[in-house]
Amino acid sequence: MSNHISFFKSVEDYVDKAASFTDIPRGLIEQIKACNLVLQIRFPVQIGNDYEVIEAYRVQHSHHRLPTKGGIRYAESVDQDEVMALAALMSYKCALVDVPFGGAKGGIRINPGKYTVDQLQNITRRYTAELVKKNFIGPGIDVPAPDYGTGPREMAWILDTYQALRHGEVDSIACVTGKPVTQNGIRGRAEATGRGVFYGLRECVSYEEDMQKIGLTKGIAGKTMVVQGLGNVGSNTALISQKEGGVKIIGISEREGSIFDANGIDVEQLLAFRKEHGTIIGYPGSTHIGGPLTALELECDILVPAALENQITTENADRIKAKIIAEAANGPVTADADTILRKKGVLILPDFYINAGGVTVSYFEWLKNLSHHRFGRLENRFQHNAFGRLLDKVVELTGREVSERDREILTRGGNEVELVNSGLEDTMITAYQQVRETLKMHPEIPDIRTAAFVCSLKKIAGDYISMGIFP
Repeated sequence: MSNHISFFKSVEDYVDKAASFTDIPRGLIEQIKACNLVLQIRFPVQIGNDYEVIEAYRVQHSHHRLPTKGGIRYAESVDQDEVMALAALMSYKCALVDVPFGGAKGGIRINPGKYTVDQLQNITRRYTAELVKKNFIGPGIDVPAPDYGTGPREMAWILDTYQALRHGEVDSIACVTGKPVTQNGIRGRAEATGRGVFYGLRECVSYEEDMQKIGLTKGIAGKTMVVQGLGNVGSNTALISQKEGGVKIIGISEREGSIFDANGIDVEQLLAFRKEHGTIIGYPGSTHIGGPLTALELECDILVPAALENQITTENADRIKAKIIAEAANGPVTADADTILRKKGVLILPDFYINAGGVTVSYFEWLKNLSHHRFGRLENRFQHNAFGRLLDKVVELTGREVSERDREILTRGGNEVELVNSGLEDTMITAYQQVRETLKMHPEIPDIRTAAFVCSLKKIAGDYISMGIFP
């Protein structure tokens, strides 16, 4: 449509809105908003007996910190505007959660379902070779990760191609994150974004005065939740919220439609049902209520859009009944819809905060790769022995005996996934507290999204100023 606002422009508009609540010079704001490097690629790949010209992109939005960081998505919707917008959001996301990267993003304009595994591997390796030739990938330059349509398999192909072309580079395993654990990945990365959504939501609902304003009680347990999209992020958000938070999942939507069960849906059983039947429709106890957008309009405490951009628009915003929206996907709420929802009193946790779990754990993976040892390897046994000595002293002083099972629980050191989850939890809690404190100090700031952008802009501006680029 000719009057359709671009995704990148909508991100810029959010930045301009937040900038008005800061004293950052206008020239510096313009530098922060700009995409520093945009790589547009066309390369041929043999598909069957013919050749296909593949369209691909890599955008480095900001170099205030290096390396730049961001996922690679495979989708037919990929275009330069989308990749620029997602790269920009990565800059603000990394700054908000204090991950020391500039923002980047990549994309290949294909439907991965139309290609064989061998063809996808050829496309991925050729794309990686183009990035290497243009100096758009490297442990200290630009570090890709999975995104929509990609996963650990594609990251392993990228790593192997990079190492073949950069033979002998000692830190080469840090050129990409989201790798399989067996290929120097990190435990906890697969569920990191969904787990981050849960930690962010749990922190948000822990403030009684904030919850009173939107008609909810304090605490995550017992809250009703609707999830759109059962991909990696949506499924892990739902599973972890249900298992660890006591949340009741009453609605789920996927491409094939939406289901509802007021008594709650067992997400683990639903995922097994969908794997067996290829659909969520017909899951025992649930009601098929319509298409994939229908579930968004269910009455619930928390709505988690975890699919694609522009799912809540001016067309359906008036019918949204959720008290809290957690933007697990990138840009699921349009700017115009955001205005409508805020007027209705809906609390929106913005995408570049609530889905920051992925880049946070990617940062941990990058650190692991650069240090060349897994988390817990150096300290786990030391902690176990130290806790054991402390427990022995307590037993000696009290005369009480401790069972072997309790001894194991009390003296065990943290393993990699526990340390990763602990770091992620602290990151999400600290970032939300910073945003909330900004709102409390500046009551003129209208919403959480604007406050989060203010936090990010101040941090990025501080980096530029400290570099001496802007006095």
